[in-house]
Amino acid sequence: MFLDVQGLTAGYGSLIVLRDISFSVRIGETLAVIGANGSGKTTLLWSLAGMIRPKSGVVSFQEHDITGWDSPRIVRIGIGHVVGGMHVFGSLKVEDNLILGAYGQRCGIKAPNTDNLPIVYKYFPVLEKKRNQPAGSLSGGEKQMLAIGRTLMCDLKLLLLDEPSAGLAPLLVRRVFDILKELREEFSLTILLVEQNADVALRFADRGLVLAQGEIMLEGAAGDLMNDEEVRKIYLGKGTVNAG
Repeated sequence: MFLDVQGLTAGYGSLIVLRDISFSVRIGETLAVIGANGSGKTTLLWSLAGMIRPKSGVVSFQEHDITGWDSPRIVRIGIGHVVGGMHVFGSLKVEDNLILGAYGQRCGIKAPNTDNLPIVYKYFPVLEKKRNQPAGSLSGGEKQMLAIGRTLMCDLKLLLLDEPSAGLAPLLVRRVFDILKELREEFSLTILLVEQNADVALRFADRGLVLAQGEIMLEGAAGDLMNDEEVRKIYLGKGTVNAG
């Protein structure tokens, strides 16, 4: 299995947020993780990205145990993490933000590998147009594109996405996910997507799982979850439609 998580328990200090989480992701697959605020979605990504150390459990990537690895080591094996909140280095130029993303590929490099820069500009032409502007001057949607583009500067195999639709207008959400779909198809990119917008997430994903209070409550094909009565009522805002 490409990514395999077994019995993952994680949190902050004495606070346990995730309890005995187990799931897997196949190569080229998109898995959506949905749930209410506080359900543990972001903690899950932080655990996989090496930002917090799991308290127990095993995380395997391409058959290698990576449990407890730190973020730099995680990045070097091809796992990129787009943190929620459109984080960019506002005082730096757009292109400098992108180039910083390439520094994570190897330890001790004197100059970054910018081979992926044309790919980023191909999918996000607005970033090329504004490459010499301070990143802080970008709109919210452009900052989200920059955050994703910066991650693509590494030799990416698995993309961890945290709430890419947060704070964006519906048209921008659609544009961002259209680009992600193109990237996924061209590069067979594997994506683990955390989203509170369950409708957008499940339409984009192959499979999904529902987190509640740090535990997996439901898991299955994205289409099946969209048609699940409980998911429709709680996360999609859609109840049963009565004929007549």
